[in-house]
Amino acid sequence: MNERNLNGLCNINVELTSRCNKCCWMCGRRERDRLYGDLKYGDMDFCLVEKIAEETPEGIVVQLHNNGESLLYPHFGKAVSLFKHCVTNIVSNGKLLVEKADEIIGKLDILSISIIENDYEAEEQFHILEEFLKIKGNKKPYTTLRFVGNSYRKCYDKFDLQIVTRTLHAPKGSVEYKRLPTIPEIGVCWDFLTRLAIDRHGNVSVCVRFDPEGELVLGNIRDNTLSELWNCNKRRWMKEMHCSGRRKEIPYCGTNCKYWGIPVGGEQ
Repeated sequence: MNERNLNGLCNINVELTSRCNKCCWMCGRRERDRLYGDLKYGDMDFCLVEKIAEETPEGIVVQLHNNGESLLYPHFGKAVSLFKHCVTNIVSNGKLLVEKADEIIGKLDILSISIIENDYEAEEQFHILEEFLKIKGNKKPYTTLRFVGNSYRKCYDKFDLQIVTRTLHAPKGSVEYKRLPTIPEIGVCWDFLTRLAIDRHGNVSVCVRFDPEGELVLGNIRDNTLSELWNCNKRRWMKEMHCSGRRKEIPYCGTNCKYWGIPVGGEQ
């Protein structure tokens, strides 16, 4: 593969599983299920994970999550090992940290624990994290705490971990943020310029936004290479729209998204 054809690609989200073991009140998928009940959950075929790993350029960030809880994937540790040439990361609710410790510790590069506002399982999550950190010791993964909304509690200070804050947006899409998203100086979404996201079926999208109608899908990795999808006509057209200040003409970008690729910080 000619990696020059992937110039600009810095981050890929790979949805190992769309299944989740938590029911977060602000989750767009849960809201979609409540309204329509049309979402089907499952795992990515391992052979597809292998194909993606083979085509992924060295050194980029590979986030092994999208809309599901990565640690539910039955081959999680093996999947992480396929991306040794990359920087691997997951955002997790943490419920399986101790159970999957052998597949995480010393293998995954970065782990971010998502701690949400008004979570009835907050105490359980805290104690699981406490036990996991004792097992992990000084080994990787580098671990951060991702506080979503008004979820910070002083008890977490004892862990001396990096704190990341995020504000909330509406379940229907990346809109109605409680704090206005930052717009890059160039006025073009950084996620669009630097990211691809692959769901468990192999559908490749231009970003990781929740897109149940598939408006951001470029094609499928089963039928095309990453390079072909990164340089396809649909993405070229979308890039032209973004770079000429006409992103509102793109389905989804113009209706369900106010995000510009720079994470929106919350309050601590």
